[in-house]
Amino acid sequence: MGLLIDWFLDFWDNMPGGKISRAIFSAVTLVIVISVPLGVYWSCPPAAFDPVAEAKADAEEQGVKVTTGYPTVYTLHRLMDTLLHKPGGYITNDVAPPGIWLDNISNWEYGVLVQSRDLARALRKDFSRSQSQSVEHPELTVAEPQFHFDANSWLLPSSESQYKEGLEALHKYQTELTQVAESEAQFYARADNLNNWLGDVQTRLGSLSQRLSASVGQKRVNTDLAGDPAAEQSTQTASDKEVKTPWLEIDDVFYEARGSAWALLHILKAVEQDFGPVLDKKNARVSLRQIIRELEATQETVWSPMILNGGGFGLFANHSLVMANYISRANAAIIDLRELLAKG
Repeated sequence: MGLLIDWFLDFWDNMPGGKISRAIFSAVTLVIVISVPLGVYWSCPPAAFDPVAEAKADAEEQGVKVTTGYPTVYTLHRLMDTLLHKPGGYITNDVAPPGIWLDNISNWEYGVLVQSRDLARALRKDFSRSQSQSVEHPELTVAEPQFHFDANSWLLPSSESQYKEGLEALHKYQTELTQVAESEAQFYARADNLNNWLGDVQTRLGSLSQRLSASVGQKRVNTDLAGDPAAEQSTQTASDKEVKTPWLEIDDVFYEARGSAWALLHILKAVEQDFGPVLDKKNARVSLRQIIRELEATQETVWSPMILNGGGFGLFANHSLVMANYISRANAAIIDLRELLAKG
């Protein structure tokens, strides 16, 4: 240790460039020393919360009554607010350390953002409208496009500023839902509305499952036109192809799926509250709870310091395949739930 200290002191005294070099070296060292622990702290995803209990507490704090749709709208607001105000704030568009290095939490944020965008779109076109010819709620026409703003914009305007505008509009709609005399703001908890949104969720989870499964590489048969002999597509594609996620993107896909499942888990708990009578009439509440149970499994602690990519039956774990299993099971349960909702 003494020899190391003597070497460093000698290097410091004889550093080429003199004071300027020593100043630069000190600044770089300081950035690294601060960035590493701060980056670890910022990379920890937020803890789960009970959307129904939190929505009730929020309503009591504001002195209003919890009406149909309030828990779902509150949950969407809470998800987007969490992206902006968790430790480190919104990190995806950071251009300075340590945020610029934190790709895992950035992909987690994107997973949450995608589910939030889908729900915001469903609120605007389905949940808040009684029929296809009804008028859109003005606040939702602001919130939905604001949440779809570029996730990587860091300056003029920044992603955060646009998402905050969307949150303000969404909060106005949320408040109007609790006003008995207000007839313009509505949330229609119908089976067809829920089924439409679940269709979007189904395609999202199906895509994530395929991308996670491709971590080890697999041959896939082209089923794009299966089931319709008259179907056509723009250009010809191979009958089967090899699909494999690049090595450097494996953890990106994993954390995007983890963030997406985290957001969807909270949304479905709120949906169970708002659509309770519909689910009970269709005898579908247990199906929804099965989806929630599968998604809860995706949030178990990852004890490995990195996302492992062992073979399917290899010596080491493959975290992507484990995640794909839970996502696929949740997706299968969503298909069953949609069939129940479609029945009269």
